[in-house]
Amino acid sequence: MAESRQPHFETLQLHAGQEPDPATNARAVPIYATTSYTFNDSAHGARLFGLKEFGNIYSRIMNVSDESSLTLEGERANHTNSLQPTVDVFEKRIAALEGGVAAVAASSGQAAQFMAISALAHSGDNIVSTSNLYGGTYNQFKVFFSRLGITTKFVQGDKPEDIGAAIDDRTKAVYVETIGNPRYNVPDIEAIAKATHEKGVPLVVDNTFGAGGYYCRPIEHGADIVVHSATKWIGGHGTTIGGVVIDSGKFDWGKHGARFPQFVEPSEGYHGLKFWETFGNLAFAIRVRVEILRDLGSALNPFAAQQLILGLETLSLRAERHASNALALANWLRTNDNVSWVSYPGLEDHPNHGTAKRYLKRGYGGVLSFGVKGGAAAGSQVVDGFKLISNLANVGDSKTLAIHPWSTTHEQLTEQERLESGVTEDAIRISVGTEHIDDIIADFEQSFKTSSAAHT
Repeated sequence: MAESRQPHFETLQLHAGQEPDPATNARAVPIYATTSYTFNDSAHGARLFGLKEFGNIYSRIMNVSDESSLTLEGERANHTNSLQPTVDVFEKRIAALEGGVAAVAASSGQAAQFMAISALAHSGDNIVSTSNLYGGTYNQFKVFFSRLGITTKFVQGDKPEDIGAAIDDRTKAVYVETIGNPRYNVPDIEAIAKATHEKGVPLVVDNTFGAGGYYCRPIEHGADIVVHSATKWIGGHGTTIGGVVIDSGKFDWGKHGARFPQFVEPSEGYHGLKFWETFGNLAFAIRVRVEILRDLGSALNPFAAQQLILGLETLSLRAERHASNALALANWLRTNDNVSWVSYPGLEDHPNHGTAKRYLKRGYGGVLSFGVKGGAAAGSQVVDGFKLISNLANVGDSKTLAIHPWSTTHEQLTEQERLESGVTEDAIRISVGTEHIDDIIADFEQSFKTSSAAHT
């Protein structure tokens, strides 16, 4: 029997996870501004709290959804039903875009990342991570997780053999970014997944710079869990903080039960329920929701979810322009006398260009860095001289943004850690927006003219 035709990304971003509202026939996703949901009777409430029946409870305490709920891809996707109907649509849609079986939204990318790791590692355990990380991630792994007794083994670079060698009996996850921030390294996800799976460890990939699955879908290449700061390209307009965890449904928690007893042994919080036995390939997402999110309280609110849903509806259009503008700007900067170097995976001289061509099929991302002749002082003058481009700590906005990572996003790291992460004192990071490329370049030209870089 022939398989049914699957919708394209551009269609899923508009339709996945939602039908017209059955009560009002509204076509747009309603904002369900409610904290809680009525029970049919006392027995109904008891069944919901005991995970014996699907349904909504409270906008932090949640359950699992009806198994008839499908994405347009026809997958059993996101039966972990949201704490909240508006959030539920967002979760189903991003799960469909990434090719996962379920998603769990969070109040921020940092919260999503924390939930994913907390579901895997406990005190005395460790995770293995590349050192090529966003500064906030590096600090969370190095400082905060260590307070909980979870150690991070930072591997210099992202060679699969080095990552595999760092795994031991207490390793509970391997963590990489699809496009490293700020080095823009593109790891060989398939090779890293193979190295981690040989040791019985899941691969967690931060796909924030992969733009909601538009540039890259890590699950297709062996990733087990994907996390996003939805604040960035998913939201796309600098209006909303949010995050999300996507479960591939492919990791066999039962086979690796000795390493992950929390999925195969009776749950203390649910009268002996066993997640793997009860929920199968949805076990990870459901445990994140009902044992981690429930107790952390890092729930995404419905107003934020609606903003993120609107962002998803134009994601492919924006991501295409982000990438084309970034490549054009990178090529222009390479020929500018005020610039000492440019880093962007779309450039042929980038050390990971070959890997980028393999994994980033629809553009090389929307962020680049460059060095200004004259060092940090000249770089600050260039950033301060921009008129169109905004100096702020974000990426993925439709507007072009600039920042000096050494003194901002990676400031909490030591000098050696900053260098190991790929941050140099002269580097300026540009999140390239969707404005006309001629106007972006014109702002660079006028700023260069007034900075000391033009006189070095």
